[in-house]
Amino acid sequence: MDSNETLNGFTGFSGRSSGDFGYAREERDATAVVPFGEDELEEIGVLDRRWAWCEISSLAIRHNVLEARRFTKPGCQLMAVVKSDGYGHGAVQCAKAAINGGATWLGVATVDEGVALRKAGFEEPILILSEPPVATIPLLLTYRIVPAIFNVEFALAYGETADQHGMVGPYHLAVNTGMNRIGVRAEEVMEFLSRVNFHRGLDLTGTFTHFATADARDSIEFELQLRRFNEALQAIRTAGIDPGIVHAANSAAIFRYPEAHFDMVRLGIAMYGCHPCEQTNGVANLKPAMSVKARITDAKTVPMSEGVSYGLHYRSPGSVRICTIPIGYADGLRRNLSGKINVIAGGQYCRQVGNICMDQCMFEVDMRSSAARLRLDPQVGDVVTVIGEEGDAVCTLAEMAYLSGTIDYEIAVGFALRMPRVYVD
Repeated sequence: MDSNETLNGFTGFSGRSSGDFGYAREERDATAVVPFGEDELEEIGVLDRRWAWCEISSLAIRHNVLEARRFTKPGCQLMAVVKSDGYGHGAVQCAKAAINGGATWLGVATVDEGVALRKAGFEEPILILSEPPVATIPLLLTYRIVPAIFNVEFALAYGETADQHGMVGPYHLAVNTGMNRIGVRAEEVMEFLSRVNFHRGLDLTGTFTHFATADARDSIEFELQLRRFNEALQAIRTAGIDPGIVHAANSAAIFRYPEAHFDMVRLGIAMYGCHPCEQTNGVANLKPAMSVKARITDAKTVPMSEGVSYGLHYRSPGSVRICTIPIGYADGLRRNLSGKINVIAGGQYCRQVGNICMDQCMFEVDMRSSAARLRLDPQVGDVVTVIGEEGDAVCTLAEMAYLSGTIDYEIAVGFALRMPRVYVD
């Protein structure tokens, strides 16, 4: 062996001429490369590109809208709130399902959300549930998006722009009855209207408020807000002004407080199958619309006492297989849930173990025999349920939210960060 040659763990000697070996690589002709066609690449479906996805049930959305309508009086309209991309479920698809269930209005949080719905072909009235920047006024008028208004300056700018273009700008008056987020204070509504109602470029087509405690066990604050709202409405009508479509009830109030339904109700989180509070459990029959699933990318036996994931906080007890799925906190599976949740594999609960990583997490499968359960044999490619049900096992957004110290709204929106959505039914 030449002392200048270094040992190579694969070939033996790194400096040896490649011609001495029968398996030496041959140089390729660059002109012989056959590129993949665009059509061929596009045929690789979303579930083949990454083994983690959300399944959204359009039938569940439609069912929940119909269930909400069952609680309202005849003639009461329903607004489907599809802000934040339909609470993570997909605004366009959820809006279609909601309209099929009887929704007549769509609610959004931003101008761009409203424009996207118009470009998708929706003709239903769209309300922005807050007052957008003045610069967006041309977009509002062009795409027929109704703003909530509570500032005189915005109202006059909106009216002036509409009038200059031969239009009339419809708006809904936001009334602050105690939540103190947005809106004209209830006792100042008439002063506000006296400063804007004269403008021929403005048309008050609706009046609304938002309840801070419709989901609370105690109804005192809710009743106070409702009374303030009714007093504001009475003052508007006494002045000879039509308040337009009156609406106040959110998901919780739809099922708990029929006196707050007025002309229209706004269905938000309940449209997606999540109960707004524990008091609606057993009252409303809601069906969860979102399931979160993944396929196993690795399954291995980890010897007793060896650790798993960052920090090695979890140690194998032996007789378990550690399975990896490609979903992590960048996908909405919050890191503070590490070691607290179950996933469902083969119809059985399996404990998530180790720290949840940005893109992956692990769970354990007990390989010991037991008369009480079937022994699982997890393999790469097997489907695992993170949110949803399989057999008698159920993992819910509500449970995950509770363990994470937040609300199911936030968990649902988080799962839309980058995972593909598949619509079923």
